[in-house]
Amino acid sequence: MSPLKIKKGSTKHSAYNLRPTFSDVQETHTLAVLVDNEAGVLARVIGLFSGRGYNIDSLTVAEVDHEGGLSRITVVTTGTPQVIEQIKAQLGRIVPVHDVHDLTVEGGSVERELALIKVEGAGDKRVEALRLADIFRAQVVDSTLESFVFQITGTPEKVDAFADLMRPLGLAEIARTGVAALSRGI
Repeated sequence: MSPLKIKKGSTKHSAYNLRPTFSDVQETHTLAVLVDNEAGVLARVIGLFSGRGYNIDSLTVAEVDHEGGLSRITVVTTGTPQVIEQIKAQLGRIVPVHDVHDLTVEGGSVERELALIKVEGAGDKRVEALRLADIFRAQVVDSTLESFVFQITGTPEKVDAFADLMRPLGLAEIARTGVAALSRGI
């Protein structure tokens, strides 16, 4: 008689997985939603999140196919795996939604964000801000005698790190676009 092949999580006494399948671990997921480019679609998609108490960490929307009348909504949200699955299923049921992709689980993806960061300061703080901007490959897009406006593009973590370093140097304002993401490969 051959030995039983028991799945992880089950016991010797049962052939069934006795571990609960739900998790309370919060995960961050990037969802790409292809929708019709028409009035009210964004409100319906966002209404799904707000009506059920789901949080949106980042949101970007742009038309991607003018002739086909399609827009792409990129949403970064946080929730348990069950909540994420529920969000994807509910998004797929909205009529003007053509496609829903979870870029976090479907494989590699490229995520970028653009930020404009205004830093006010004089003397050594100005020199240090310029030095750090060079390290982070941020560009100076405006300069006065009292302030700089830097443009930085990169992952959200890179933008966060640059902003954190600019705080003690006189960070005055920040404007962020939100995450734009595409899956890698074909």
